[in-house]
Amino acid sequence: MTSGDNMAVTVHLDIASPEGHIFSGLAEMISVTGEMGELGIMPGHAQLLSAIKPGQVRVKLQGGKTDIYYISGGTLEVQPNLITILADTVDRAENLDEAEAIKAKESAEKLLTERKHDEDYTRTLIELAQAAAKLRAIREMRKYRK
Repeated sequence: MTSGDNMAVTVHLDIASPEGHIFSGLAEMISVTGEMGELGIMPGHAQLLSAIKPGQVRVKLQGGKTDIYYISGGTLEVQPNLITILADTVDRAENLDEAEAIKAKESAEKLLTERKHDEDYTRTLIELAQAAAKLRAIREMRKYRK
């Protein structure tokens, strides 16, 4: 990059799930929640391999636009010129149904209060975490769209 060049430094990002690629392109920064907490990945980041928790992936694109995706979990791999996110499932935040996510969250919360010793307790906790993560992704997307 020359001193007169005002283009931001980028890295190639691929986001895929078993259903196929959802994003492939250049990004200035990626934010995702790994096993040990929130990760901010920029071009030149050290190589890394991490499990990803259910939640949002924020992708700052060239020109300042931000895309937000919801993933149900997966793996993040950072190489010198490529970042790969292999998600169990992935959706663009704008495609998520907020009413459906609220209903799922409320349903899971109700199950937890009614059946504290149920054998499906762990599964209900996972459903609650996923619904809450979807809602956070939807709300985060709205901040960037204003």
